[in-house]
Amino acid sequence: MINQDNDSPATLTAIKIQEDDGSISQLKDGQIEKVLLHANDKVDQPLDSQLIKNIVDQVMTKIPLSDNSVATRQDLNTAILRSLKEQGNPQLAQVANNQLLSAEINSSKATDINFTIQKLLNKDKTVVNENANKDSHVFNTQRDLTAGTVARSIGLKMLPPRVAKAHMSGDIHWHDLDYQPYSPMTNCCLIDFKEMLTNGFKIGNAELESPNSIQTATAQMAQIIANVASSQYGGCSADRTDEFLAPFAEKNYHKNLAEAKQWIEDQDKQEAFARQKTEKDIYDAMQGLEYEINTLYSSQGQTPFTTVGFGLGTSWIERSIQKAILQVRIKGLGKERRTAIFPKLVFTIKRGLNLKPEDPNYDIKQLAIECATKRMYPDVLMYDKIVELTGSFKAPMGCRSFLQGWWDESGREVNAGRMNLGVVTVNLPRIAMESKGDQAKFWKIFEDRLDVCKEALVFKINRAKEASPENAPILYEYGAFGKRLKPNDSIDQLFNKSRSTVSLGYIGIYEVGTVFFGHAWEHNPEAKAFSVKIVKTLWEHCKDWEKEYGYHFSVYSTPSESLTDTFCRLDTKKFGIVKDITDKEYYTNSFHYDVRKKITPFEKIDFEKDYPKYCSGGFIHYCEYPNLKQNPKALEAVWDYAYDKIGYLGTNTPIDQCFKCGFKGEFEATARGFKCPKCGNTDPATCDVVKRTCGYLGNPLQRPMIHGRHQEIISRVKHMSLGNDSTSSARQG
Repeated sequence: MINQDNDSPATLTAIKIQEDDGSISQLKDGQIEKVLLHANDKVDQPLDSQLIKNIVDQVMTKIPLSDNSVATRQDLNTAILRSLKEQGNPQLAQVANNQLLSAEINSSKATDINFTIQKLLNKDKTVVNENANKDSHVFNTQRDLTAGTVARSIGLKMLPPRVAKAHMSGDIHWHDLDYQPYSPMTNCCLIDFKEMLTNGFKIGNAELESPNSIQTATAQMAQIIANVASSQYGGCSADRTDEFLAPFAEKNYHKNLAEAKQWIEDQDKQEAFARQKTEKDIYDAMQGLEYEINTLYSSQGQTPFTTVGFGLGTSWIERSIQKAILQVRIKGLGKERRTAIFPKLVFTIKRGLNLKPEDPNYDIKQLAIECATKRMYPDVLMYDKIVELTGSFKAPMGCRSFLQGWWDESGREVNAGRMNLGVVTVNLPRIAMESKGDQAKFWKIFEDRLDVCKEALVFKINRAKEASPENAPILYEYGAFGKRLKPNDSIDQLFNKSRSTVSLGYIGIYEVGTVFFGHAWEHNPEAKAFSVKIVKTLWEHCKDWEKEYGYHFSVYSTPSESLTDTFCRLDTKKFGIVKDITDKEYYTNSFHYDVRKKITPFEKIDFEKDYPKYCSGGFIHYCEYPNLKQNPKALEAVWDYAYDKIGYLGTNTPIDQCFKCGFKGEFEATARGFKCPKCGNTDPATCDVVKRTCGYLGNPLQRPMIHGRHQEIISRVKHMSLGNDSTSSARQG
C-alpha cells in the first residue's frame, strides 16, 4: 500500500474505490463533501462550509492507496472519520459514521431481498443447512426459510449501523436474525408447566381446564410446547418434570384404587392393582408425550426444540415417571426403534439421592446409564455444581442456556416462567489473528468489539420490550412465562430486575490460544491462564452492564451449530489458510478442548472445568467414547469423577443403525455425509445416524448440517479406549 498520509492530497479523479464484493468504481468529484455536508446538517454545532472543504482535503491525504490508486470502501470511511475526529467534533464524527455504515448496509447484497431469496431458491447450503433441526424439503420449512430470508434483510436495516456492519463482516454474530429484530420475539425459556397445568390455560379458541389424569397432562404439555415454540425462536424446557406431573398421576392412582375396591376385597391387593395400573398409565403417558413431540411441527417448520429435565423426585410416582421417561427412550421410536432426537433428556445426579449404591434412587441412575449407552441421552446435571455455578438448581433452557438464581419481591425462588432475550457472539479467533500475537493489541481490539456487543445486546432488550401480551398470548397471558398479564400490561416486568437473561456469546478459545502459544497450548499454564482471563473479562463486562441497565447479562458458551462454519469461512477470506485455525474449516465451540486430540475423559474434564465459573449463562461438556453398551460402568466412572468438577455433561457414543444389513455401531464419515461401513447404505429411510450436533443431537442423513459442523464432527477423536480394566483405572481418576 502507498501511504498518502502527508501534506499532498491525492488526485481525486485518480482514486478508485473497491467495494466489499470486489467491484471497483471511480471516486466522484464532490462525493466526500456531500457526505460531510449531509452529516453537518444533523449536528448541534455545524461547521462552516470552508472548514468542510478543508476537511475534504485532509481526507485525501489519509486515504491509503495501492499501486494502482485503489482504496477499499473501509479505508475511505476510516480516513473520513479520522479527519473529523481531529476537528474535535465527536458528534459530527458519530453522525457521519452512522451515515457511512448505513450506506454500506443498504448497498450490501445481504439486504437485497431479491439476491437473498435467489440464494434460497438455488438451495445454497449455507441457507438450507443452517439449522440441523429443519427439514428444508417440506413446505412449511420452505415457507419459514422464505420468511426468514426476508426478515434478515429487513432486520439488518433495523439494527444500529455499527452492529449491522459488525455482523455482516463477521466481527460479531447477531443470532436468529431471521426472527429478531424484525419481530420483538424472545429466545428460549423454562415453561411454567406447573402453573399452567394447575390453573388451566387457553390456546386459540379452546380453554383447557386442569387435567384429571397424567395422560391428559402430557397431552396438554405437547399442546403447550407446540404453541410456545411457535411464539418464540429458541428452545423450551420442562424443569422437574417428574415432580410437576406427579399430582396428575396421583389422580390416576385414586381412580384406579376406586375401581379396584369395586372388584377386590383384599386391601393390599387393591393397592397393588391400583399401583400397577398407575405405573402403566404413567408409561403410556410418557410414551405419548415422546411421540407427540416427535410428530409436531412448529410454525417455524421444525420439531419443537424441547428439553425435559427430571430426576429429583423421591415418591413412588415420581420414581415411576423417571423410569418411564428412560424406558420409553431406550425402546426407541416406531417399529425400527429409531433414536428420538427430541425431547432432549437431562437427568439430575444428586449426592445422597442417586450418586452412590446406597442412595434410594441409585437404581434409576443405572437405568439412565443404560439409556445413555444406547441413545446418548440423557445428558446429566450435577446438582451441587449447578447450584454453585448458577446460584440455584434448574434445567437448562434449550441445550445449554442457564438462568441465574433469582428471587421475587416476596423472597420466593423463581426458575420456571423465565426466559432469555437473545444472544450476540463475538468472534475471538478473528481478534487474535488481527492482533498478530500482540496481547496488548488483542485486548484493545477485544474492548472495541465488546463495545459493539453491548450496543447490540441493549438493542435486543429494547426490541423485545416492544412486544405486547397480545403478540404471544401463550407466553404473556396464559402462564408460560409465569405471570398472567392483561392485554395492555407492559411485558418488561417479566424481563427487568434481572428476571430474564440476555447473553454475550463467544467462540474459539482453542484457536485464540493457538495464535498466541501454538497448537499444544492446553498444557501451558501461562496459555491456560490467558484463555481463562478472556472468559473472565467477558463476565466482568456483563456484571458492569447489569449494574448499568438492570437486566441480567450472562456469558454464554455459544453452541455454534452453523457459526462454527460462518466465522471460519469469513476469516479464511480475510486471513487465508492458517494452520490449526482456518485450515480445519471450522472453529472450536466455546472453551472445548481441541476435538482432534486424543486424551482421556478425565483430562478433558480437568481442562474444561475452570471456564464455566465465568460462563454460567450457558455451557456444556461432552466426552467421546467407543461403543459403551457392554461397559456401562466405564460411563458411570466418568459421571462420578465429574460430579464435583463440572455441572453439565453429555455422552457421545456410536449408536448408528443400518436396517438394511443389520449393522449397529458407528457409520463411516464421508465428504458428503455418513454411510454404513458394512453395506455402504446412505438411505435415511433404511438407516438411523445420530450425532451430537452441539448441545443436542441431530440426524445428518435426514437433515444435513452445514459444512463446518460436519467437518468438526468427523474430526472428533475418542476420549478413551475401553479395555477390561477401564472401570478401575477410571475410578482412580
